[in-house]
This record gives sequence, structure tokens and C-alpha cells, in this order.
Amino acid sequence: MRKIRIFEHISLDGVIEHDKNYAYGGWTAPFRTPAGMAMLLKTYGTGFDMLLGRKTYDEFLGYWPNAGDFPMANAINAATKYVVTHRPESLEWGPVKNLGEDIIEGLRNLKSTDGPDLVLSGSISLTSVLLDAGLIDEVILIVYPVLLGRGKRLLSDSFDARELEFVSTATTPTGVLLNTYRHLGSLIS
Repeated sequence: MRKIRIFEHISLDGVIEHDKNYAYGGWTAPFRTPAGMAMLLKTYGTGFDMLLGRKTYDEFLGYWPNAGDFPMANAINAATKYVVTHRPESLEWGPVKNLGEDIIEGLRNLKSTDGPDLVLSGSISLTSVLLDAGLIDEVILIVYPVLLGRGKRLLSDSFDARELEFVSTATTPTGVLLNTYRHLGSLIS
């Protein structure tokens, strides 16, 4: 059975915005180091597939296929990309598969198969939906020591509270935390 693992680069105040048009675009760049990349690759694991919303798929298409020959680019380019889209005929960066009309049922079926873990990165609309449906197994937050104040947040305002269990943490040389949590389910009040 496959796991679905969320990976999000996030500020201390919950912003995950990376868009080049964002006022603080590139805010993660000053914290990147070879040691930090090695830690991140270890956390991703030796093989994975990607789970992407259409907008994130298109953004990744604009970068990763031409990013060069290095471990992260090679892993992402080799991964099967499972995409939530109403335009499956226009998917060009593969290997790629459309998740179909009923994404919850499609993901339940996909999780029950043998294969590598599914990594969800970006795709914030999908993140809230899948957490609410109880389909997420782990949440890995790559936390940067910055406060951005405004920008897209990890979860929608209508998101229902969830309980997580701390698994591990690691710190890069620049103070970025790689925090791993296991998803337990609805928060009991």
C-alpha cells in the first residue's frame, strides 16, 4: 500500500507562496545549501511518484524538465505525475496520468496498489481536500526562519482541524527545519 506524503516549503507564519510574481518571490533561495538538499532528498526517499493539481503541474513543467542533471531534478522528472485536471489531453510532461473525475476514489484506489509513495508538493487546494478525506499519511514541513506576513497559506480557511503526531526533525546548516508528522485524523475537541 502506498503512502501519500505532503511536502511543503513554508514560512514560520504559514505562507507557502513561491510564485515568481509574489512580492517575496525566491524567499527560500538564501537558505539553500548542498547539505540541506541532501537532507531533503533523504526525506523524499529513493523513489516516489508525484501527486499534483493542474496549476502546480504547469508550474513544475515550466522548470523541472529543463532544470539540468542533478538528483532532485532527475527524481522529479522520472516520477509518474498523477494530475488532477479537466484537460488530460494537454498533459505533456511524463510519465503522467490523469486522476479522473472522482479524485478521492481515484486516490483511494491508487493508494491500495503497490508502488512508490506519492508526494504532494504545492497544490494547496488539493492538500486541504485530501487531509479532510483522511487520505494523507505524513506531512513534511520544510520550515524556513522567515515571517512573510502575506501570501498563500498551506490550508484553506474552511479546513477542518486535524491531529498530527510528531515523528522527527532535522536542521539544515542555514536553520531550515525538516519536520515530519504522521496524520492521525480529525482533532477531537
